[in-house]
Amino acid sequence: MITSKQNAEHYIWGDQCDGWHLLKQQDLSIIHERMPAHTAETRHSHEKSQQYFFVLEGTATIEIAGESFELKTHEGIHVKPNTPHQMYNRSSGDIQFLVISEPTTRGDRFPA
Repeated sequence: MITSKQNAEHYIWGDQCDGWHLLKQQDLSIIHERMPAHTAETRHSHEKSQQYFFVLEGTATIEIAGESFELKTHEGIHVKPNTPHQMYNRSSGDIQFLVISEPTTRGDRFPA
């Protein structure tokens, strides 16, 4: 089945951020997310899940284990399990990115 933002399960998180479940399985999750300007997610970690963040549009800032990285369009970064991290949009426009998690982060998200 072909999936897109138009037919994927949608949810709102944080401060008016959007997520679309492109693939929602226990062993693998792919989410397309949108963050408006000047928003951030809550710092957290996952015990089991590793994640890969890939920017589709805009410039994102991600803090991983205390180190800050700026990701531009078509750049990505890997986050290993048990690693505190937090995504920010410090820009004046929306950012869009993919979050690929293996296994899913459902039930595996802890404040850091």
